[in-house]
Amino acid sequence: MASEKKLTRSANKILAGVCGGIAEYFEIDPTLVRVAYAALSIFSAGFPGILLYIIMLILMPQAEQ
Repeated sequence: MASEKKLTRSANKILAGVCGGIAEYFEIDPTLVRVAYAALSIFSAGFPGILLYIIMLILMPQAEQ
């Protein structure tokens, strides 16, 4: 039986592990996710980055150690 991937907050964190968790889920470098998320938040008026980050922080469970 193959293990099922879950989207969880990562232990590899700067603020709360949300971007690190997204990077682990998609198996990419966490720095790329953080830079892309910051760029979208800063340069796009239609992307409410801080609000979305808080929502993901609340909804994403912490990764099991």
